[in-house]
Amino acid sequence: MQTTEAPIKSIAPPPPHIPAPPITLPDHKQLPDSDGTFVKNFQEHPQSIVLTSSIAPVLEKLHPDGRYCIGQDSGIYWRMMEPPEKGAEAPDWFYVPNVSPLLDGEYRRSYVLWKEFVAPLIAIEFVSGNGSEERDTTPPSESEKAGKFWVYEQAIRIPFYVIFDAWRDNLEVYHLVDGRYAKMQPNDRGHYPILPMGVEVGLQQEGTTTWLRWWDESGNLLLTGDERAVQAEVIANQQTAIAAQANIAQRQAEAIAEQERQQKEKLATYLRSMGINPDEI
Repeated sequence: MQTTEAPIKSIAPPPPHIPAPPITLPDHKQLPDSDGTFVKNFQEHPQSIVLTSSIAPVLEKLHPDGRYCIGQDSGIYWRMMEPPEKGAEAPDWFYVPNVSPLLDGEYRRSYVLWKEFVAPLIAIEFVSGNGSEERDTTPPSESEKAGKFWVYEQAIRIPFYVIFDAWRDNLEVYHLVDGRYAKMQPNDRGHYPILPMGVEVGLQQEGTTTWLRWWDESGNLLLTGDERAVQAEVIANQQTAIAAQANIAQRQAEAIAEQERQQKEKLATYLRSMGINPDEI
């Protein structure tokens, strides 16, 4: 009986292993730099300018190399989510030490933690409603965005968190202690020391408006650029007035001296006419 062997099928070699493309995380240019919301009130912008302008000389001394950045209503991306804005918070004002304000030769559009690994030292929020948004401790979920308080405390871990309610003249300052925010108590001046910056933060009443301001450790108000310019002008005017008064006093003294000289000369002339030598008297 003749048997027929089955043909041997050729087995194709396995395809070569193709490595997965490297994961590239987006940076500050690729992420949205705005969430499309309105500025809550007209005081927010000038308030941010007051904070930045008055603290600038302090930060320039702390960072003579210029390595620090200030964000004003700028996004801090702390988690990759879709849409990206769900993984970001935008404090009204924040300061990050020891990082350049520039990236790739231009100013940052946002602050991306997975590209930096340096958390802000302080974040400030201006209350526009009842303050519930700024005090929201809700953790993140698939459907809900995390609350600001939770993000600053548990995710970004910002050492100092300030909540300023201008409508109610209220200020709350929190300090991160053992991984949790502890509410700080004001000092004798009613200010809250921010020791790493060597300053204090507190409230200043100006007419009917309450402003959030900086003071130095001795309790001296840190002036804005405009206030420094006004102060310099006042000092210059005072110095000019002092110099003018000194000039007037000098002229008066010269006039008195000249009058005395003329009187002495007249007396000497009279004595000589009487045959008396005034030098012998």
